[in-house]
Amino acid sequence: MAKGLLVTYALWAVGGPAGLHHLYLGRDSHALLWMLTLGGGGLGWLWEFWKLPSFVAQANRTERQRQSSGGRTPPLSLIRFVAQMIVGIYFGLVALISLSFMANFYIVGLPLAVGLGVLLVAAVGNQTSDFKNTLGAAFLTSPLFYGRPIAILPISLAASITAQKHRRYKASVGSETLSVRLYRLGLAYLAFTGPLAYSAFCNTAAILSYVAETLGSFLSWFSFFPLLGPLTESVLLLPYRVWRLLVGDPGFSSGYFQEWEKLYEFVSSFQEEKRQLAYQVLSLSEGATNEEIHQRYQQLVKIWHPDHNRHQTEEAQRHFLEIQAAYEVLSQPRKPRGSWM
Repeated sequence: MAKGLLVTYALWAVGGPAGLHHLYLGRDSHALLWMLTLGGGGLGWLWEFWKLPSFVAQANRTERQRQSSGGRTPPLSLIRFVAQMIVGIYFGLVALISLSFMANFYIVGLPLAVGLGVLLVAAVGNQTSDFKNTLGAAFLTSPLFYGRPIAILPISLAASITAQKHRRYKASVGSETLSVRLYRLGLAYLAFTGPLAYSAFCNTAAILSYVAETLGSFLSWFSFFPLLGPLTESVLLLPYRVWRLLVGDPGFSSGYFQEWEKLYEFVSSFQEEKRQLAYQVLSLSEGATNEEIHQRYQQLVKIWHPDHNRHQTEEAQRHFLEIQAAYEVLSQPRKPRGSWM
């Protein structure tokens, strides 16, 4: 049955951030993406206003027209590539918050989550990509950054490049009933939100720690770049500054933006506690120089390397990982307290 443009616009206006118009047009991957990101943070939903006629025309193509594009490769799209990167990072952050308690999370859970996010964007519209190669790139990249939240970035980049390399048009398939499509979308939505909801209600303290650690890692990573670091912080603090500009200082003492300010104070204090703990792990005073830190790290690594402690492998592995994590924390440039504010 032909799809109507007016109906599509009505669904876009009423339930656009939830993907109702995409569900109506048979674009289930796009509908799921909008359900999980609330219309791409609202920006994607607004941008689609001008794209709806082409979406309707694509949905009304005959089977014959769809088959004619089967042997060709879709054109390279920078917008799709950037969207794959962003959604891959988003899925990775959600997994880091809700699933990081799992054993071997950084080897299995994190690359799987990032890869699925990239594949979801790759499957939007009439295109798709190779499932095995994209996930394979994510899994191969993950061990290179084991145990680091910043691993989300290179994993998403590798998976996005691979997905673009293996992009293709979707093969023609028979139509499915609405109930089957809704059932599949419901399962996917629950698989995404279930672990997150469980962690939010049952492990709130750990959630805050993971969010602070991840945000702090990203800000510390961006600080290596002279222009990108300040730009990232300016974007994150933009709501605070806009509100302050509009209502002035008196109105800022209450409400949501006070919590926004507390979040940055919490991240700053959390990073400071990590540094103090790292000094304790390496048995160093807080004023130790970089040379002293490096020398102490080399000494402890030789003592606690698992290959030198086969009679107590588990304990040696635990100490070895703690030493590596402490050295990584102290190797990062220390940011002046209050600079984020």
